[in-house]
Amino acid sequence: MIDPTLPHMFAALLAIVLLAGAWTKLRDVGGFVFAVGQYRLLPLALAPAAAWSLLAAEGVAGLLLLPLATRVAGAWLASAVLSVVTTAVVVNLLRGRRDIDCGCGGPEGAQHLSWGLVLRNALLIAAALLAVAGVAPRDLVWLDRLTVLAGALALYGLYAAANQLMVNQPRLLKLRDRTP
Repeated sequence: MIDPTLPHMFAALLAIVLLAGAWTKLRDVGGFVFAVGQYRLLPLALAPAAAWSLLAAEGVAGLLLLPLATRVAGAWLASAVLSVVTTAVVVNLLRGRRDIDCGCGGPEGAQHLSWGLVLRNALLIAAALLAVAGVAPRDLVWLDRLTVLAGALALYGLYAAANQLMVNQPRLLKLRDRTP
């Protein structure tokens, strides 16, 4: 049994990640459809349907994570979406295809496939499981709500920083190779 603030914190983190990702994809659906097609896991004609399905599932999962009554469904849907996209990343990494945009969306910009992305998604799946973990029985007070909010925002800050590092790594390697 864990403290009841932790599942709320992880659910809020995942909701922020999923809803921000869905919003970014929605703002550039064409780019997301292109990214899905670049994975070469489906016939190119199915890329738009797959992209819209992933975008919808991501948004719905983010929304379902917010109310306690639908959190379990949201956590399972989030885990399913993350598992599908992580499998697609792993398949392409094993094919040696690293230089395609992951299509993840988010404020960090274009991100190429990497094992760091796989690790990040595994941690997000763990967060989904923790969002529905059994909790020690106790009432939440106003300070707990503040803790959940601050904790979720801090975790999102770490998530965004890690993503930015993964986005910048190829650029930094190219700069390092250019220096005499």
